[in-house]
Amino acid sequence: MFNRKQVLAYQGAKDASSNEATLASAQPQLGVGTLMRRDFLFASVMIGSALVIGCKSAPVANSAKALPAPINPFDAYVGIQADGAVVVYSSQFEMGQGVYHGLATLVAEELEIDTARIRVEGRAGNPAFYGNPMMGGALQLTGGSTSMPGSWDRYRKAGAMARQMLLSAAAIKLAVPMTELSISDGGILHGASGQRVHFGELLNEAAKLPLDANIALKPPASWRQIGKEQRFRIDTADKTSGAQQYTSDLEVVGMLNAAILHSPRFGGTLKSFDASAALKVPDVVNVVQISRGVAVVARSFWAAMQGLAVLKAEWDNSKAETRSSAQMFADFDKLAAAPGTECKTQGNASKALGKATKSISANYHFPYLAHAALEPLNALVHRSGDQLHVYGGLQMPDIVKSVCAEITGIAPEQVVLHVMQSGGGFGRRAVPDCDIFAEAAEIAKAMQFVAPIKLQWTRENDMRGGRYRPMHVHQVKVGISDAGKVSGWQHHVVGQSILAGTPFEGMIKNGVDESMTEGLHNSSYQLDDFELHITHPTSPVSVLWWRSVGHTHTAYVMETMIDEIAEASGTDAVALRLQLLPKDARERGVLLLAADKAGWSIAPAKGRFRGIAVHASFGSFVATVAEVSKAADGTLKVERCVVASDCGVVINPDIVRAQLEGGTGFGLSAFMAEQLTLENGAAVEGNYDAYRTLRIDAMPVIETHLLASDASPTGIGECAVPPVAPAVANAIFQATGQRVRILPFLKA
Repeated sequence: MFNRKQVLAYQGAKDASSNEATLASAQPQLGVGTLMRRDFLFASVMIGSALVIGCKSAPVANSAKALPAPINPFDAYVGIQADGAVVVYSSQFEMGQGVYHGLATLVAEELEIDTARIRVEGRAGNPAFYGNPMMGGALQLTGGSTSMPGSWDRYRKAGAMARQMLLSAAAIKLAVPMTELSISDGGILHGASGQRVHFGELLNEAAKLPLDANIALKPPASWRQIGKEQRFRIDTADKTSGAQQYTSDLEVVGMLNAAILHSPRFGGTLKSFDASAALKVPDVVNVVQISRGVAVVARSFWAAMQGLAVLKAEWDNSKAETRSSAQMFADFDKLAAAPGTECKTQGNASKALGKATKSISANYHFPYLAHAALEPLNALVHRSGDQLHVYGGLQMPDIVKSVCAEITGIAPEQVVLHVMQSGGGFGRRAVPDCDIFAEAAEIAKAMQFVAPIKLQWTRENDMRGGRYRPMHVHQVKVGISDAGKVSGWQHHVVGQSILAGTPFEGMIKNGVDESMTEGLHNSSYQLDDFELHITHPTSPVSVLWWRSVGHTHTAYVMETMIDEIAEASGTDAVALRLQLLPKDARERGVLLLAADKAGWSIAPAKGRFRGIAVHASFGSFVATVAEVSKAADGTLKVERCVVASDCGVVINPDIVRAQLEGGTGFGLSAFMAEQLTLENGAAVEGNYDAYRTLRIDAMPVIETHLLASDASPTGIGECAVPPVAPAVANAIFQATGQRVRILPFLKA
């Protein structure tokens, strides 16, 4: 995931073509038939059969800034099918976070239809239309909790333009004033005469009409769907029935399946392999070497896995990671004790610490974390004529297009992207080198494009394949004055850079990857004497953004240290935070709301203990009060979490609550048990049996409260993750008198 304040510098893959071509059949090869539909639609939407409304994408500083005039009625966002059905073309990738329903709500509000009448399709391949305006607009991506903030104006404007065009076309068709018309039940109604035409009947007329560049959006007072309680979600039925198709479900006649073998050690490379036994396995077609390992290609995934089991490979580990996690933490501790690269200096922390009457010193350890999404990585690639068709979870489609074009030698404008929904992501599918897609393209090319190639990683491939939340060490020293005030704060963060070695490396400024210090260098707390340094050690272990990125560890350190200061100074934890926050800080609202709803001013029941934390991330503000029970035998259990959020205008309250609940569970899982450990440079955990995610019996009761706001919407998908862990840790201190500085809490 990306920090919204970092404007992407990436300039590649700027093909202006929308790639809305019909998917041609694959050439029959290997005697296994031709490509055809089977339980899912392979034909892309034909632009000629739909009215598509579009606005130019433009870099905007915030979602309230007006977009330029519309450019073409057949461009990008809203389609009216010939039968009157409404399709919203999504610039954002759906991973279960509810973005499709959110976009449908924005269009439905302005188009004055119910969301139940809308279907949403993912679109990709045209950054001019789908570039993320919250990140400069040059690149299409879903991340950094920017989906709804970046779509707020864009999709409402598209819906409003569609409404005006349809009403204008109906007025012409019925020969009545437009003021006498209204939208009703998916059509246009002339109340006086009772005449009614559905949207599809107006397609040709509406397509020829100009657009009003200054069209007004509906005022909040007239909203009927935005902000309203709505349990229905447009994708619920298909996901409940199993009709929803994911990349893992794709089965086409003629398709070959591939399984992959990677080096067990990070940084290891293939020295040699013996495929003789694998090629004897029934239905194994070939064994091919690619840049990151060896792939077994077969007529079924089971056969590919059987071939992989007997494949012999030798690895060159001369440049591989060979340390264990314990050794790496020891090395990081040494780096934390040495000078680092200056990230922020405010006042004179050393001088202030010298005057302090009390001081707190602490070292924190955060392990590598896997994304552990339910659906492991997968992709389907095939060539048809001059086109390369790519199916999968396209979180950064423009980069996928560019990488696959380079690998296969096919022109970027001939790479057709097919956006599939994914069973979770949490940042894992936004990989700058496009690992799964690059591998699938390499395999297809090595097979001379004889058939569609579907590459499916196993859970073990995914878990041991890297792209982790980086492990980190924080070393902190804080002083406290006689008056109980903070008197100096020195902070050193040690962790691998996510941006180094990627197309986004240019965003590293003066040796600082700020995605690792976000939440510290831009904290709202008023700390007069504050000093922040960072060190970025290198390792072959591959790292990536993980849900809420740097906030996953910075919020923990900041909020547990604030709690220690409150305890040492005899100040209430809420009161100290209010003292340190500016009067206009939006954190204050959620802090007070969570405290009030949790009954902070009233002592908890016997055997119950509370902790609190507040944090701002991705433009939103979340406070969490955690309540922990302690049994007679000392067993601790998180019983209750009260979560308050300020994310601006709430588009879909139920989806926002779901994200707060899911983010709380996600953050709690990481705090309690999750860790990816290395032994001799290889990942130990390979599946959910060893990588311990939160089980249902450990899930607390979660109460969510949304602060009313008229500010433009901000992100919500990640913002509940950072505060839950420190809130629980602070409650554990109240229960045990012990601070939790080595994560996870239930460390094996």
